[in-house]
Amino acid sequence: MSSDKPARYSSTRWHDPSAQQYFSFEDVVLKGLASDGGLFHPVTIPDVSKVYLSWKDLSFSDLALQVIRPFMSAAEISDTDLKSIVDQSYSVFHHPDTVPLITLDASKDLHLLELFHGPSFAFKDIALQFLGNLFEFFLVRRNRELSPGQSRHHLTVIGATSGDTGSAAIYSLRGKQDVSIFIMFPDGKVSPVQEAQMTTVLDSNVHNLSIKGTFDDCQDMVKALFADAEMNKSHHLAAVNSINWARILAQITYYFSAYFQLLKHNPNLPSNDSVQFVVPTGNFGDILAGFYAKRMGLPIAKLVIATNENDILHRFWKTGTYSKKKAPPQEAEGSGFAQDGVKAHEDGVKETLSPAMDILVSSNFERLLWELTFQYEKALDEAASTVNSDSMPSSSAVAENEPAVQRAGRKINAWFSALKKTGSFTVQEPEILAAARAIFTTHRVSDAETSATIQACYRGEIIEHKGYVLDPHTAVGVAAALRQIQQQQPSSNGEDVTKTDEQIQSQNQEKVKMHTIALATAHPAKFAKAVDVALKGEESFDFARVLPQEFVGLVERERRVRKVDPRTGLEGIRNIIVEEVRREKEGDGC
Repeated sequence: MSSDKPARYSSTRWHDPSAQQYFSFEDVVLKGLASDGGLFHPVTIPDVSKVYLSWKDLSFSDLALQVIRPFMSAAEISDTDLKSIVDQSYSVFHHPDTVPLITLDASKDLHLLELFHGPSFAFKDIALQFLGNLFEFFLVRRNRELSPGQSRHHLTVIGATSGDTGSAAIYSLRGKQDVSIFIMFPDGKVSPVQEAQMTTVLDSNVHNLSIKGTFDDCQDMVKALFADAEMNKSHHLAAVNSINWARILAQITYYFSAYFQLLKHNPNLPSNDSVQFVVPTGNFGDILAGFYAKRMGLPIAKLVIATNENDILHRFWKTGTYSKKKAPPQEAEGSGFAQDGVKAHEDGVKETLSPAMDILVSSNFERLLWELTFQYEKALDEAASTVNSDSMPSSSAVAENEPAVQRAGRKINAWFSALKKTGSFTVQEPEILAAARAIFTTHRVSDAETSATIQACYRGEIIEHKGYVLDPHTAVGVAAALRQIQQQQPSSNGEDVTKTDEQIQSQNQEKVKMHTIALATAHPAKFAKAVDVALKGEESFDFARVLPQEFVGLVERERRVRKVDPRTGLEGIRNIIVEEVRREKEGDGC
């Protein structure tokens, strides 16, 4: 499905005709964030509904090639080069299926997609391995085309982490040519396993900076570096956080893979919407990939957002208001454990058993809101074109013939500017909210439910797969999945309690067996304290049985980390980075 026609991307906040509107795939990968503060999105989403079933027997790498290919032109990356990038990205996974699907309960048609078989044992490996290889590919190509005497292109990746992103990013970029990575984390506040995963990587291009402060101090320093004119003048900075489009793109593949694995064991699976995905959700990137898979033509009935007690998304779907809700200091200290990295968070979140989901704002939600708003604005245009002037929509923007894409960008810009200034905004258009609710539903899961789910699943009390050990984030997803399944059961009068009369009538006409796939986002060993507490007293439980061999002796290995006092300031951090990059280049003979 390769094409010589350039794929085009734009910013969610583009609305000024004098500003650059379109960007190439390479631009989007290397920039990360648009200059107007928006997030890059594809201008068009490929429709693969007529061909995707021909991919059902492909390996994960070959499937990724088919899914990813339409989002960039062959002129940017050839079929041969893209296959090499994809193959390299997934050759480091520990499981032959890369993302195996297992059945937790056949009677409930409940399944689990294990996304933790990569180098760092978290779902982020799937995206970051791909992104790291893209970085290297673009840099090698740019440097190959240099004229004599020109300086080599070098990428300096900077990030702040509460644990998971840091280790996955480091594993994806270690040893890469012409790339340096600097990861900042709050000293003593990430989990021992996550800190060891980062700091025991001794490759010369990997630099861990342990900041004596909070996660906010690390994040503020990263933001200051990206905004620093002097730093940007001398170094090409890049980010690996979840807003990079390439991360979302890579994650789309595992929705197709899950569907095909389910199809293999259920060959009579209806081709209509008979599968729903339940996703533990923080920054919204994981479930957003599912939205794009659905838009591409994968028959997904529903995408279920599972949040912990930091529930900005759950509240939005209920009210239409997107609002930060900082927990008071006396409430912020929840049930989470310092040993699992619960202290490595931004100020104001509630500390939970699932710390990777402890967020105030979901950074990728903006992309979904742009897609829904653009569709709404296009519908206004279509309505206006089919009626006479007396009954045209009252929107002045439509009357002035401002393009739908421009109006959508203007709204997104206004909403997120309000979020920055006031901490909230409200979507007033009922059509946009209805569209969001048609595709997604949400469940909020408390820490008590999370711990109870880990225990009850292990005991085989709520699933048939007795002895399965969930990490706390996956437990949030499984708890939400079980609740979703329960709510979809027919009531005593035979009607589905969650559906409208019209939907009940349609369902009665054609009963569809619904399969539910929850996403397992991390290995339980990464959040061992929460698992240990939940399974305390279970005679048959032995953590050594589930501990990956890669974790054995990890905390005793040699480390390379630099402790930094936050009083060092921007200039001090800048000097550290400049000096380390200079040493790297000298060591490489650049």
